[in-house]
Amino acid sequence: MSPGSTVPFYGSSNIDFGPLAHVNTAETRLPAFGGELQPGLWRPAKERKFANSAPLGLFGFALNTFVMGCLQMRAMGITDPHMIVGLAYSYGGFVQLLAGMWEMASGNTFGATALSSYGGFWIALGINFTPGGFNTQAILEQADSGKSDMFFNSMGLFVFGWFIFTFLMLLCTLKSTVFFFLLFFFVDVSFLLLGVSYVHRGSYPEYHIPVMKASGLFALLASFTAWYIALAGVMDDSNSFFIIPVFHFPWSEKGRQSRKERRESQESQKAQKSRQPSESA
Repeated sequence: MSPGSTVPFYGSSNIDFGPLAHVNTAETRLPAFGGELQPGLWRPAKERKFANSAPLGLFGFALNTFVMGCLQMRAMGITDPHMIVGLAYSYGGFVQLLAGMWEMASGNTFGATALSSYGGFWIALGINFTPGGFNTQAILEQADSGKSDMFFNSMGLFVFGWFIFTFLMLLCTLKSTVFFFLLFFFVDVSFLLLGVSYVHRGSYPEYHIPVMKASGLFALLASFTAWYIALAGVMDDSNSFFIIPVFHFPWSEKGRQSRKERRESQESQKAQKSRQPSESA
């Protein structure tokens, strides 16, 4: 990639408060919780030797996605994307990959798959856009007789592959929490728009700028959602005066349990009221 290039990277719910510290751990299976990157019922590791690594991976993903979204939207007039390269290799790439491996050791298949894969995405993106590194753009331009169409089409296919992967992960969040689902939904839409901006450039020479900016907007939404979920995984009574809410889908296991408890409570109150007149008589 040349130094002067300007190519950017890349209802109803039930309310429950608190992370897993507020869940009855005597149960053999715990409900879905975003702070652990667990989309459904799961069994906690009996002898967990690692701390919860999911927030670390989510914080890395959130920061990289935030910077990428700002660059895609050309915030503050910034058109050069090279600030993302260092983050792509380090915090969003290597650190997130490590967090995914720790999730693997903890027995969290979903968290290990998601964090390790997105860590690999950021590393791959950093490799593609490292100036003077693997010389990806120059090689593709040479193969295309000096034109850049092959490079941008290849980038579109690269991003569409991640759109498909994210959609598959999205399907696994449909029985979890609202924020957990929204995270993968925003990421998926961002990937889709990013791929479209590279493949359908229209009259623009490199990428479709309005579509790229729309992708950046969804990237920003994804970053703030990831920060929220990561905070839910870190925050508890030992380090905070308040706990942020976790919104479960009404059809999730936790949602059905909450409805059952409310129904039993209402029936108990009705039975109590019906006994009061007879007792007073």
